[in-house]
Amino acid sequence: MNNKSLLKNNERIDQLFSEGVEIIQSAEVFSFSIDAVLLANFAEVKKSQNTNIVDLCAGNGAVGLFVSHRTQGHISMVEIQPRLADMAERSVKLNHLEKQINVFNQDLNNSEKVIAPDSIDAVLCNPPYFKVSEKSIKNPNSYLAIARHELKTDLESVLTVSSRLLKMNGKLFLVHRPDRLGEILNMMEKTRLSPKRIQFAYGHDEEEANVVLIEAIKDGKSGGVRIMPPIIEYEGSEYSEEMKAMLYGNPS
Repeated sequence: MNNKSLLKNNERIDQLFSEGVEIIQSAEVFSFSIDAVLLANFAEVKKSQNTNIVDLCAGNGAVGLFVSHRTQGHISMVEIQPRLADMAERSVKLNHLEKQINVFNQDLNNSEKVIAPDSIDAVLCNPPYFKVSEKSIKNPNSYLAIARHELKTDLESVLTVSSRLLKMNGKLFLVHRPDRLGEILNMMEKTRLSPKRIQFAYGHDEEEANVVLIEAIKDGKSGGVRIMPPIIEYEGSEYSEEMKAMLYGNPS
C-alpha cells in the first residue's frame, strides 16, 4: 500500500527516527510533542508477548507507537476524539502493527467495555494538563482544547481508570505539569497507586521544570520513591544531546 494513500486532506507523515516510527499528523489537530517522546522514553515496558499495555488519552497514537518496538506485547490505545483515533488507526497500518495494536475510540471512563479490569501490566498516559474554570483561556481549536484542558476527563478520572485497569503491581507511567505534582501524589494515594520514580524535565538549564514524569505501582508499598537525574531539553536554541538521542537515536 502506498503510504500516501493513508493520508486525508491536510495531513502529513512525520517520523520519530530513533524508533523508526512514522506517524500521521495534521496542523489542524493536536500533534505529538516532546512530552510524548519523554513519556515513551521514561516508560519501562516488558518485552514479553504476554505483556498488555494501554495508552490512555492516546491522541494520534504517538506514545503507543513509540514504545511498540520495545515490546512484543499487545497495546490498546484509548482516545475519545474520533478524528484523532482515526489518525492513530491509520498510523498503526502505516507501521504494519495491526496485529500488535488496537485503537478504541472511547471515553476513557468506558475503557472497561473493551479492556478487562485488573488485566494490564502498564498504562501510559499523556493527559490534558489544565483545569477548566470560568477564567480558563481555552484554545479556540476544539481538538487542541480537548487535548490540553480537562474538558472531557480530569486527573481523578485518569488515575481511577488507570488503577482499575492495572493488575496488582502493574505500573502507571504519567507525564504532567510540575505545578500539579502535589495534587497528583494525593490522588494517587486515594486510587491505590504508589509513586516509585519521579523525573523532571527542564526547557533549559537553570529554568524551572516544565514537565514531570511519574511511575507508580498499583498496590505497591509506600515509600521508596526515587528522584531521577533531570532532563534538559535544549542547549541554546538546539535540542540537548539527550533529547537528540530520544528523537534521532544514538549515532552508530
